[in-house]
Amino acid sequence: MFDIARELDHWVAEGRAFAVATVVSVGGSAPRGPGAALAVDSDGTAIGSVSGGCVEGAVYELCERALRDGETLRESFGYSDDDAFAVGLTCGGTVEVLVTPVAAGSPDRPVLGAALAAAARGEAAAVVRVARGPREQLGRALTVRPDGSYEGGLGLSRQLDRIAAAEARALLEVGRTGSVEISENGSHCPGGLTLFVESSVPPPRMIVFGAIDFAAALVRAGAFLGYRVTVCDARPVFATRARFPDADEIVVDWPHRYLRTTPTDARTVLCVLTHDAKFDVPLLVEALRLPVAYIGAMGSRRTHADRETRLREAGLTDAELTRLHSPIGLDLGARTPEETALSIAAEIIAARRGGTGAPLTGSRTPIHRDTGAADGGAREEQAAA
Repeated sequence: MFDIARELDHWVAEGRAFAVATVVSVGGSAPRGPGAALAVDSDGTAIGSVSGGCVEGAVYELCERALRDGETLRESFGYSDDDAFAVGLTCGGTVEVLVTPVAAGSPDRPVLGAALAAAARGEAAAVVRVARGPREQLGRALTVRPDGSYEGGLGLSRQLDRIAAAEARALLEVGRTGSVEISENGSHCPGGLTLFVESSVPPPRMIVFGAIDFAAALVRAGAFLGYRVTVCDARPVFATRARFPDADEIVVDWPHRYLRTTPTDARTVLCVLTHDAKFDVPLLVEALRLPVAYIGAMGSRRTHADRETRLREAGLTDAELTRLHSPIGLDLGARTPEETALSIAAEIIAARRGGTGAPLTGSRTPIHRDTGAADGGAREEQAAA
């Protein structure tokens, strides 16, 4: 649901009645993961997607039905090979969707609205909904904040609400979306309630060092993939808003000094495009000792060999150096800044999702992987296909 949070937040503010269908579980190869959503308002306007097209029509009708009847629905869609005209997934997987009406008088509307507003502002929040349980509780929701406070309720007991909020807070801390099995008395016991927890966290950071033409293209690619992009360069004549209109932030500072003081985390991506030893070496000494998601550095193979020698002399270990992607990017035969940016973005996705970078044609590896990585809002799988 958070993948369409901005649009839904507008719908709530405008007073629209709508129903939202959310993928709550997947099996096998499925085009969208848990949390993917499609919403339909009372005028029939649709936004989002739950399957990339396979079952959108059927889910659209479920949303209309839920909105008309005011009841939460849960539906499963499997493989449709036996009948080419049957509703189902052609990829061989299965998905379950939870369809929740959010009408003007719905008791959960303020609860969902608070979570959507927070996500639209780029703030952290989690929503817990009953995905399987007593019919009258199906779809009941509560919104959980990073400090553990919450609003709303699941309609069973305050104890269960507190337990659900604690579970959601734990998933929110790592940016995870998924299901939790809990019995009605609050113990972890399959066969009781299935709670679906959606987490929304601020977008991950991409920091691009080096205000060059290739950086401008990479900034656009990073923004497209959902990153909050910062450009850093020590030269004020190059690090300007006019050159980088798509950047969220432009910093004039020595790269290693800026990296030493700016917040980073396990989702942060660092792209070093300066290919100048006086910038690269002190910057990479700092970068390769940080627990970030990806570190790449631009330059020829000769530049890389010289850089690696200098980094060893600066005290970096073999284990630290293995984290460096250099020369940066996948081998796509790229020439232009835009093509190079695409090759870098593709390598970032492969590193994050556990991909090989090899063509899917003839490959026997799974197309859709569940790496367990936290999804901070950068939705890049299809963008790299």
